[in-house]
Amino acid sequence: MLHPKLIHPESIVVIGGSDNVQSPGGSVLKNLIDHKYPGQLYVVNPKQEIVQGVKSYKNLNELPKVDLAIVAIAAKYIPEAIRILAQQKETKGFIVFSAGFSEKDENGTKLEKEIVELINIAGGSLLGPNNIGLINQYYTGVFTRPIPKLDKKGVDFISGSGATAVFIIEAAESMGLTFSSVYTVGNSAQIGVEEVLEYLDQSFEEDKSSKVKLLYIESIKDPLKFLEHTASLISKGCKIAAIKAGSSEAGNRAASSHTGAIANSDVFIDALFKKAGIIRCYGRNELITVAGILLQKGSKGKNIAIITHAGGPAVMLTDVLSKNGLQVPSLKGTHCKTLLGELFEGSSVTNPIDFLATGTAQQLETIIDYCEHKFDEIDAMAVIFGSPGLSSVYDAYEVLHNKIKTCKKPIYAILPSVVNVKNEMDAFIKKGNIVFNDEVLFGKALAKVSNYTIVQDKVQTLELKSLKKVRKLIDALPNGYMSSETAFKLLDCAGVKMAAQKYARNKTDLHKVSETLKYPVVLKVEGPLHKSDVGGVILNVSNEKELHDHFDKLMQIDGAKSVLIQPMISGMEIFIGAKKEGNYPSIVLCGLGGIFVEVLKDISVNMVPISNKEALNMISSLKAFPVLKGIRGKKGINIQALAEMITKVSKLLILAPEISELDINPLLASENDLIAVDARICIKKA
Repeated sequence: MLHPKLIHPESIVVIGGSDNVQSPGGSVLKNLIDHKYPGQLYVVNPKQEIVQGVKSYKNLNELPKVDLAIVAIAAKYIPEAIRILAQQKETKGFIVFSAGFSEKDENGTKLEKEIVELINIAGGSLLGPNNIGLINQYYTGVFTRPIPKLDKKGVDFISGSGATAVFIIEAAESMGLTFSSVYTVGNSAQIGVEEVLEYLDQSFEEDKSSKVKLLYIESIKDPLKFLEHTASLISKGCKIAAIKAGSSEAGNRAASSHTGAIANSDVFIDALFKKAGIIRCYGRNELITVAGILLQKGSKGKNIAIITHAGGPAVMLTDVLSKNGLQVPSLKGTHCKTLLGELFEGSSVTNPIDFLATGTAQQLETIIDYCEHKFDEIDAMAVIFGSPGLSSVYDAYEVLHNKIKTCKKPIYAILPSVVNVKNEMDAFIKKGNIVFNDEVLFGKALAKVSNYTIVQDKVQTLELKSLKKVRKLIDALPNGYMSSETAFKLLDCAGVKMAAQKYARNKTDLHKVSETLKYPVVLKVEGPLHKSDVGGVILNVSNEKELHDHFDKLMQIDGAKSVLIQPMISGMEIFIGAKKEGNYPSIVLCGLGGIFVEVLKDISVNMVPISNKEALNMISSLKAFPVLKGIRGKKGINIQALAEMITKVSKLLILAPEISELDINPLLASENDLIAVDARICIKKA
């Protein structure tokens, strides 16, 4: 938890503060002064008695007690400074701008550990090192510019990168986005994204706190803490959008199963974000566009009216909305005829509503009123209004401003003339409005927000009897891939329906097995990693002679230990897999099975625990879902049985977190049944 004196210090010292406002120490001091920090301000600078009008102390020992230290000196001097502040000056908040720590070399890592240990012993909080600082409603503890417009209802922004935070703030300022707070965590030596989220969660107040959070993440050290607090914030009514940059080394390693080949680190991030309810973005402009939409009124549906005096942008916006699950419904009836009569000849009201380049502010107001009060099928409005530079558009933007504030339906202002009407746009933004410049970027962001759903439900656990069986099996096994026979036993404990299995290690075993068989059967070699790759699967074995011939052939394959014999079962091939990576919760994957798993990569992913509702949502999100339901006279599969199997695998992974990879491929599915015919499970104990 962040110490209160980091958030709301009554006194701040800038160590390394100077008159040079182009240095970090001088710049942060200027920002604090310019934005009227209300507490006591000090500077430590051995060469000056007054710095920017603030009393300066030549060394730390002369300094009075102080709540927060902002440090902008060379890394090698910082541990001693922290020691004096923490032990003698009762300092609890620390922001360290300086670089030269763990991001540099081994010696820097030692220095970083030393300052963290000193601050931990003192019970303080450290933001950084190697960051640009913190901005909140109380003080502007950053050395960068611009300082964004602050508003308690603006966005809370947490960034793992100081430079990225600056670029996002710059772009956000030009579109009218406001901020409630900005945290940059730098090296995350003590406070990372997770700890800031924990603070925002635990300090959240319904009527006072921001309900939109933006994240730029370079590392997640504690996925469970991250999940706990993002999910909690979302349950309180917040919306979170995030960029996750980079992937872990573990995700790039060579994989030995279908699941391993598909489930890279990025898949874990997707699953984590989906589990929490986070809208994932992939670029700075997309992130702030999503934020601009989230800060406005929510839409009750997906029917959008496009109001424009420029045909091209309206066509492009129509295309992007239509391709991404939103509708631009055609408008018909008497209201359309009446509205058309109030516009210039050549206008169109079918939707997009195009009132031509000569359209007036009064006509814009009339169109918006029709969409608000008379076109009941419309849920939201996107207004595209620029200028060819012939005249000012203050009157049109004033209409837009008033309607955004008074209409119940959300109105999104897409104002593309960033040069011709810059003054009008600046005035529009100063009134508290948000501007979108690019209709295609806006359309994709609106679709992302509108299509995002959070599926949560209660999860049932396996009964105690099954728990004991699972733990007994797992505890007795070494690391690595278990035999198919053991894998089948483990899945049976979880309630997964398995095809009958018989094993033959030699001719004597085969003779005993053959007396109990009903043909046709399937033979599979046991031992090689991928059976299909070495010709280790033989289908439709129809008599005893074929059984013996094929057995001999399979046992000659390099690495063969035995042959698995199963009844020949028909059905659609389905795949369920699972994977564990680092300290992330396990993920479960599903999709079409057999050879299609890695070729088509049509998979759906979720993070455990998975409820039945979440499992059904996984299945319905597959591109192959129409095939699973049944198409063109072909019967579909038992969707509910597949959902139940996903939840059973999820429960197994919770009981046995040692399972690092799991493949059930294929599952043979019909309209009535779902039977697993092959499985590979690898365990990795700590």
